[in-house]
Amino acid sequence: MPQRIVISGASGLIGTALASSLRSDGVEVTTLVRRPPRDPSEVQWMPGERELDPDVLAGAVAVVALGGASVGRLPWTRRYRRELVESRLTGTRTLATAVRTLRDDAPAFVSASAVGYYGSAPGEVLTEASLAGDTFLAQLCVRWEQEALRAGEQTTVALLRTAPIIHRKGVLKPLIQLTRFGVAGPIGPGTQIWPWISLDDEVRGIRHVIDQRLEGPVNFTGPTRASANDIGRALAKKMSRPFWIPAPAWALRLALSRSAADSLLLSDADVRPGALEGSGFEFRHTTAQQAVDAAL
Repeated sequence: MPQRIVISGASGLIGTALASSLRSDGVEVTTLVRRPPRDPSEVQWMPGERELDPDVLAGAVAVVALGGASVGRLPWTRRYRRELVESRLTGTRTLATAVRTLRDDAPAFVSASAVGYYGSAPGEVLTEASLAGDTFLAQLCVRWEQEALRAGEQTTVALLRTAPIIHRKGVLKPLIQLTRFGVAGPIGPGTQIWPWISLDDEVRGIRHVIDQRLEGPVNFTGPTRASANDIGRALAKKMSRPFWIPAPAWALRLALSRSAADSLLLSDADVRPGALEGSGFEFRHTTAQQAVDAAL
């Protein structure tokens, strides 16, 4: 009998790629959707409105929770910040409650989080043992992970602290537009360290977490650090375009809101993938340049 894995947020960038990868290897995938199901592999759920039937998860090897409103949608208005919070906490709480109900038969719970957990920590090397930061996104990640831990002590709970994905539909999407029109350049100082990971390694890493039954926080970030300028220049080089027009920090905060600019663009966080590398995971893309080349 093939393994079965349940995924929420399967229509997103990571979820789509993960479901495709698993199915290509013969793994049965059940996706949780908020609309009427279109085929037997889909199950409708309504987090925040009703509990999820634990039988939906029974017999699964793992439940992967990837849902949540996109942090890439800007600006972060007060109303949208509430959506960012509630979309993550409500869905994660619903899944964790269903997992906990299964007790000894509970699948592993693999819950999304983000490297935004660490906030901005210039000059520090950040590992899974590092403390949370004080930005909006950092405090959201703290609450998000607390909800995941509700799954209980009778199963493993892994917290995927994922870096921005270097992909056309990920962190590169707005940068590609700027670069194409020749107006790319340093974002803020440009020297701030940006954690990153390729989509391929993100999917392979999630499968590694499931296969190795890892638990606790797991940093999903490439093994070689890169600054915002390194990533911007790698993209400009690949597209044969200039990299020269700076975007000052004050302008970013004014245009996007301080919470979004400080959490996403101006944060300086040298996050290292200690748990992944320590458990034998090997990255396919070890530098940001390799990830950019693969994405384009």
